[in-house]
Formats: sequence, C-alpha cells, structure tokens
Amino acid sequence: MLPQRRTARPGARAGRAAESGFKYLDARMPAAEGGSLVRKAFPDHWSFLLGELALYSLVLLLLTGVFLTFFFHPTSTELRYTGSYVPMRGQLVSEAYDSTLHISFDVRGGLLIRQVHHWAALVFITAIGVHMMRVFFTGAFRKPREINWVVGVTLFVLAVVEGFCGYSLPDDLLSGTGLRVVQSLLLSIPVVGTYLSLFLFGGEYPGTEIIPRLYTVHILLIPALLVALVVLHLILVVYLKHTQWGGPGRTKGNVVGQPMFPQFTAKSAGLQMMVFGLTTVLAGVAQINPVWNYGPYRTDQVSTGSQPDWYIGFLEGSLRLMPPFETTVWGHTFMWNILVPTVILPALLFTAIYLYPFLERWLTGDDREHHLCDRPRERPARTAFGVAGITFYGVLLLAGGNDVIATMFGVSLNALTWTFRGALVLAPVIAFMVTRRLCVALRAHDFERIREGEETGEVRQTLEGGMEPGHRPLPYAKQYTLLMRERPRPLELPAARGSDGRPPGRVQRLRGALSRWYFGDRVG
Repeated sequence: MLPQRRTARPGARAGRAAESGFKYLDARMPAAEGGSLVRKAFPDHWSFLLGELALYSLVLLLLTGVFLTFFFHPTSTELRYTGSYVPMRGQLVSEAYDSTLHISFDVRGGLLIRQVHHWAALVFITAIGVHMMRVFFTGAFRKPREINWVVGVTLFVLAVVEGFCGYSLPDDLLSGTGLRVVQSLLLSIPVVGTYLSLFLFGGEYPGTEIIPRLYTVHILLIPALLVALVVLHLILVVYLKHTQWGGPGRTKGNVVGQPMFPQFTAKSAGLQMMVFGLTTVLAGVAQINPVWNYGPYRTDQVSTGSQPDWYIGFLEGSLRLMPPFETTVWGHTFMWNILVPTVILPALLFTAIYLYPFLERWLTGDDREHHLCDRPRERPARTAFGVAGITFYGVLLLAGGNDVIATMFGVSLNALTWTFRGALVLAPVIAFMVTRRLCVALRAHDFERIREGEETGEVRQTLEGGMEPGHRPLPYAKQYTLLMRERPRPLELPAARGSDGRPPGRVQRLRGALSRWYFGDRVG
C-alpha cells in the first residue's frame, strides 16, 4: 500500500504563509522594528479619542472630496441653467454654480456625498478645536511638546482656511457675500491692499480667477499640508509618548493603557465606523448649505440674514461690533472698522495661542519635562485664561447673528449690538474671575474630602446633642490621585543680577510680579 501524503492543516499553512510574508517584508522594510509600535500603550481615557475623531473626519473628507472633484467645474464662465431644478431653469449662472446644482439634483447620491463632505468638515474643525482645549486645560502643551502644540494650532488654522475655500466654491449668493468681505478685508490693508485684491481675484472684483484659484488651494495645496502636518503630529506623539492622567502606577516615566493591537486597534476601528456612519446619517436627515435657495451670486445683491459656518462666525461678529472709524495718514486711508476685526484681531488671537506655552514657561521658570496631565482646577490662572478666551469667542459668535437674534426675540438691533459690545469687554473678565475662584474652591473641597472622607448620606447625633453628617474614608486610589500633584511656587528672583551687583531690571521685576500673581491662589 502506497504511503499517503499528509495534508497540512489550514492553520499551519496560514502560519507559514504569514511567516514567509513577514520575512519578505522584513528583508526590504523595517518590519521587525514595528513590533515596538504594535506594543505601544495608548491611554484609555475618552478624552484622548478627540484627536482620532479629527483624523477620521479628515479621512472622510478626503474620500468624499475625491468623489466631488469628478463632477465639479471650477470656472466662472456664465451659461444658462438647463438642469433638473425647475425654479432655476433659464437663469444665467456660473459653471461652478451649475455643476453644484448638477451634483445635488442629477448625480446619483451626489447631494448625500456633498452634505457628508460639509458635515465632515464641521466635525473635523470642531474636533481639532475641542482637542486643543483638552491639551490646553490639562497642560499637555508643556515641555517637551511645545512644537507639537504649534503643529496642532497650524492644523486648526489650515482647517479653517480650507473650510472657507470649500464653502466659497459653489459661487452662490451666500458664499459670494463671504468673498465680498474678503475683498473688503484686503482693501483695508494700507498701500498693498489694492494689489492683493487684484492678484487674488484676477482683476477688478469679482474677477474671473477666484474660483479656479480657490479650487486649486482647496483640493491640492492645503490638503497636502494637512496630511503632512498630521503625519508629523502623529510621529511626534509616538516619539514623545502620550500624556496621561495621574494615579496609582502612573508616573512620568511610563504610559499605562491599552496596547495598540488588538485592544486599541479594535476600539479605534469602531470609532472610525461610528464617525462615518453618524456623519452619513446626519447628512441624510439634516440639510446644510442649500445653495439652490440662495441663488447664484450677483455683485448687486446681498443675502440677508446670512450666517457663515461657526468657525468663521467670530469674524462676522467682530465686523458687526466694530464701530465705523477710519483715519487718513499721508494720503492713505486706514479703515479701522475693517482692518481691526478681520486682520489685527485674528492675528493677535492666534499669536497668543501659538506663544502661550512659551509665555507660561517664561512666566513660571518651569523647564522640566511633563508627562502627567494637570487637572484644570490645579492651575486656576491657566484655566481661567482658557475660559475667558472661550467666552470672548462666544460673544463674537453670538454677535455674528445679532440680526437673527433681534428678529426672533423682537428686540432692538441697535440695543443688542451695544449689549454685545459691553459683553465683549466685561464677560471675559467676569469669566476669568469666576473660574479662578471656582478652581480654588474645588481644590479646597478636594482637601476637605481627603481629610474627612466622603459623605455617606447618614446623619448622626453627637454627644453634645448636635447633628453631623457621616463620612467614610476615600479609597486609597482616589486619595493617591488627589494628592498626586505638583506644588508650583512663584519664580524666585535673585536679589542682585550679574557681577556688578545691580538689582534686577524692569523686565525681571515684571516677570517676578506676574509669577507671584499667577501662583497667588495656591491651596495646600
């Protein structure tokens, strides 16, 4: 009887195939070195998923954007509309507006993909903004992550510019009104403003080159920069390790969490599917940017009650709150009512955001590496600054819709505008003071809980006949977490500076005074 050849089990064949494939890749790429990445630990707190939410929104943007490029025609050439939308038939429109209507009404699934693209853009910018707030309030921007903070802020700025470019492409009345504001912004810049406007629009406004140029920037230049910065951001995150919340077993020298494979990969893949699915559902049930209702852009018309997307709304609000004011110097007119809210204010705002890690480091003199997150209440001044900034932005955002608010509530538009002007000055100051005192009170409450424990809900009678609430000690892990904190102290300046024995200069004295004020609300 002839010997029978043994048939290898499917699992063994798959194992050998995987081994040979791995050897093939390892001979040509550093596949073996990727094992450390597979074993990398990721923090399991939900707040660390905000960055991934932005990443998956960007992926969805790229996928839907590729689909839309097959049907969109970025030219200002005028033609008669002959598509499916009956109210617009026979009207003279630009080819960009015509192709947008074609995508919305004649391409199968075009309106859904277009709305997915728009909603994904809003989610992308929102996720970056919330992620930056998480990094700010927890102090995750400190050494050695200052450069990654700069990268993140640049990503946010590019995302805002990218969103505005895409928002302006359909050439409808709403987006055209936004471009008119951009042209006014450019003209408000002394000396060079006129040349910048002529260059951007390809001649006198509205020109013929703005749509093709915005299209090139929108689908090529900024996406390439975004992808490059995202890759750089992720490389720095892997190299510098994640920050993490303090607790038992969590120190500056380790990262406690889930390994990349399989736990984190499974959770991240689930988040990606949720982002894709929920954004698609949102696009299917919530209409956004119905350009057919606005009509094509005409320079002699302005859309009333127009509201830009939220990330541009603060500029709209600053324009509405700035009183009319201009000066003429050496034959050049400075239109402060345009220049201040659209150029100077955003420049100062984002410069402060870029420089904050370095300013705080200069103010505190803290040159140590930080890998544990601060609880916001542990840094009252920093938290108060953040809340004041959010309040300032919120007032501007509300002011951008002052006409809609006045109409809905039947109040005077002029009175509402002056109310917002006062709130823009007072509300951030009040928010700062309240937040700082609230952080101090919360920290004092933490110490009280450590000393006395948690209330049980029971009331006992004392020997003297009084009543007191019952307490039980906090769990050890909770006590450890509450007590595991740094004890920062104000910057101590030397009595004399340099070999000549002179006292510190004005800058050093100012630095010391600001440091004492910054840490002037320590508890315990």
